[in-house]
Amino acid sequence: MKLMTALVNVALNLSINMDNTQRQYEAERNKMIGKRANDRLELLLQKRKELQENQDEIENMMNAIFKGVFVHRYRDAIAEIRAICIEEIGVWMKMYSDAFLNDSYLKYVGWTMHDKQGEVRLKCLTALQGLYYNRELNAKLELFTSRFKDRIVSMTLDKEYDVAVQAIKLLTLVLHSSDEVLTAEDCESVYHLVYSAHRPVAVAAGEFLFKKLFSHRDPEDDSMPKRRGRQSVNANLIKTTVFFFLESELHEHAAYLVDSMWDCAGEILKDWECMISLLLDEPLPGEEALTDRQETALIEIMLCTIRQAAECHPPVGRGTGKRVRPDATRIDQPLKTDPCFHTLPYSVDAEKVTNLLQVPQFFDLEIYTTGRLEKHLDSLLRQIREIVEKHTDTDVLEACSKTYHSLCNEEFTIFNRVDIARSQLLDEQVDKFNRLLEDFLQEGEDPDEDDAYQVLSTLKRITAFHNAHDLSKWDLFTSNYKLLNTGIENGDMPEQIVIHALQCTHYVILWSLAKVSEGTSKKEDMLILRKQMRAFCLMCQRYLTSVNTAVKEQAFTILCDLLLIFSHQIISGGREALEPLVYTPEASLQSDLLNFILDHVFIDQDEDSNSTDGQQDDEAGKIEALHKRRNLLAAYCKLIIYNVVEINTGADIFKQYMRLFNEMLSDLGPSFDRSSSAFCGIKELARRFSLTFGLDQLKTREAIAMLHKDGIEFAFKEPNPQGEGHPPLNLAFLDILSEFSSKLMRQDKRTVHMYLERFMTFQMALQREDCWLPLISYRNSLQAGGDDDTMSVVSGISSRGSSVRSKKAKPATGKRKLPEVWMNREQSMQTPIMMPSPHLTSTIMREPKRLRPEESYMGVYTMTPDQQQQHTHPQTPQPQHHQTPMDYNRRGTGLMEDDEEPIVEDVMMSSEGRIEDLNEGMDFDTMDIDLPPSKNRRERSELKPDFFDPASIMDESVLGVPMF
Repeated sequence: MKLMTALVNVALNLSINMDNTQRQYEAERNKMIGKRANDRLELLLQKRKELQENQDEIENMMNAIFKGVFVHRYRDAIAEIRAICIEEIGVWMKMYSDAFLNDSYLKYVGWTMHDKQGEVRLKCLTALQGLYYNRELNAKLELFTSRFKDRIVSMTLDKEYDVAVQAIKLLTLVLHSSDEVLTAEDCESVYHLVYSAHRPVAVAAGEFLFKKLFSHRDPEDDSMPKRRGRQSVNANLIKTTVFFFLESELHEHAAYLVDSMWDCAGEILKDWECMISLLLDEPLPGEEALTDRQETALIEIMLCTIRQAAECHPPVGRGTGKRVRPDATRIDQPLKTDPCFHTLPYSVDAEKVTNLLQVPQFFDLEIYTTGRLEKHLDSLLRQIREIVEKHTDTDVLEACSKTYHSLCNEEFTIFNRVDIARSQLLDEQVDKFNRLLEDFLQEGEDPDEDDAYQVLSTLKRITAFHNAHDLSKWDLFTSNYKLLNTGIENGDMPEQIVIHALQCTHYVILWSLAKVSEGTSKKEDMLILRKQMRAFCLMCQRYLTSVNTAVKEQAFTILCDLLLIFSHQIISGGREALEPLVYTPEASLQSDLLNFILDHVFIDQDEDSNSTDGQQDDEAGKIEALHKRRNLLAAYCKLIIYNVVEINTGADIFKQYMRLFNEMLSDLGPSFDRSSSAFCGIKELARRFSLTFGLDQLKTREAIAMLHKDGIEFAFKEPNPQGEGHPPLNLAFLDILSEFSSKLMRQDKRTVHMYLERFMTFQMALQREDCWLPLISYRNSLQAGGDDDTMSVVSGISSRGSSVRSKKAKPATGKRKLPEVWMNREQSMQTPIMMPSPHLTSTIMREPKRLRPEESYMGVYTMTPDQQQQHTHPQTPQPQHHQTPMDYNRRGTGLMEDDEEPIVEDVMMSSEGRIEDLNEGMDFDTMDIDLPPSKNRRERSELKPDFFDPASIMDESVLGVPMF
């Protein structure tokens, strides 16, 4: 291919020289007869003739290389060769577009976009990018674009992220060349990728979105002077961003949208002055005001842009980005952002307020002092105080608490001012809570609803602030404990009041522990903390028997946290002084915790009514309930891992998993769907469990071997009652056991494989139905990497095979084989009969990842006399060759037009078991490379055949490739 590229370069130079010679000849011939130099005309004619002969010779050489090499090798069995062919043909079309940039050559690139290897598909896209980048070539690409546009769009969802990124970039170039090529459906399929978790894909989609929606500016805007605020040029672009965000209906993913467009539209997204103007100013004449929903979306986008500019890293789920210096992680523009806090009405919904309250967390606090902006700080504190007094939403109150925590930084001079405002606010709330609680508890068994609401709202505010601020100087433990004790005695305490009282008391314990851990507190403080902690744990244990499920979940979660915090590990790291605080749960408490897990976690999905408000049919509610159950189980498993509870309680947890697995097998049978979510979840659990064995295979060798031994015995323990022709009932467990095959040492895989074959019959080895796939996949996992004599299909039989076998015949030194005592399952097992296998000849190729003939599975099974008679005379082996041809015939009619899947696999090369001779049957007539005529000489014959002429296309029946 490199030789062909060099010839193309020579042909291009010859074409240029021929054009120059032709122009010189025409100029000399057009002179007057008296001034015409006949000798020069003869020299120019001779030179043109020589150039013509050279060009004809180059054409013949290129035709020979193209028909003899490229046509065969562009679908070679080796992916690297196919990638080189596509890369070079892209160079030819870009270098010498007059000769090669036509549909007769473009079709090869279009076909190869369906290759099963990502690197080949990637070369196709990069080759096309070089062509679409040059706008002068767009006219020659119109038909190719219309024919293969759908395939390029589908490649944006390719399983290889690099391919998907280049496909989006190619569509961006197509969009740049013409807006009419891509339909609305095509664009929408790229738009949603801005929310992709893979950042390069999302950034490429963001650039596509920017080109499509934001690049159409009015030319008059560039000539007019720059305007600010609502009259800015960016106002319409910001509104377009809001409209797109709302139409995508992914209202929790604004950070991902901002991150995707940050590189290409950062100037627009950082125009916070324009955003605030859209929120505050009146609309211009003829302009529609933003709706309430649009204002909420704009505030969320503004918050995400401020966070992106301050933190300088992608959102969660898109990896870690490069962080800037800590002193540069705050916005130094309070003048542009503060007005929104003392001008916007705070009677709006909670979502708007929550987002607005997070903006001051990114301020540069020094600017309040250096810029003499104390009045803005007072206004901000006053607004936050009003929000706390008006709102009871938990998210809003937590946002206020975090904002106060951000402003109460002792490094800045504004600390005293903010601390005074915070103390005044909390004094009022604590006094109000104590007064309301006293009246509420005196009402007895029939509390007033208004009083209960007042107690709950005040308790919510105190709990939200206690999460981030130390309220130890207010004795909140006594009042909360009294409230909880009354709820246990009367049994009619409102659910939310109990939940927030438990949470607030938990914060009291943790803040007290923090003060004691510093070593500055008195000994009485530690004794008080020990007494309060034990009393509170007992109170939470009593609430585990509550009727309300939400209260029990809150008590269980807090109990698990406290038991883990105050376990024996609290004295580690030189903190022996905290030994009096160590708390070991009693047997009754451990029993209550385990019973809670068994009663509320290991239940059927349909029976779970926890915190779903009767919406069992709602998928979102079921998913939320599932996550809650997982969190509860994780909290309890931490107690087992850190030896807080008895280790034998873990057996009860594993029993539940085995019960669920057995129930799944009994309900679905041995032929259940292996792609179901339940089975995939168990397999994922096995994969994660296998990772706990670490990388030291010698250390875990015996354990892994015994795991495989027991797993194999379990899989074949219960035969199928329908007969031997059906798989054992537990055979599906082999699919899970295959997750641990990679942990076996190379020499142990063969030993385990031999042990597996003891349980198999000859008929089992020949089964290929779906119900036997666990056995097939497990055997393949044991054979992968376990035999050094595996040959490659594409490389042929080398002399290395004999040397490897000779080395294997020598006894291994320095390696300890796995003990074979555990392999003896039955002493009465019959000795397997070895089958004769066909001898390898020069025309036979063994398929990869198979055992040698003497190690084939056919040689380890007991066969009947009839079976032995059938295999006495092996069939004559059929010749096989190194090349794997393309299997286009199964694609149907049309040039890959039936391929509608977003990710195409195994569409280029046929399976390894179907190896045919690529060189046979390829003597068809392909096009001859006919270089285009010079501009000023006689027109030569056109390139043949016409790409879209059915009478002149290649013989489709011979090539096996559908044409246009």
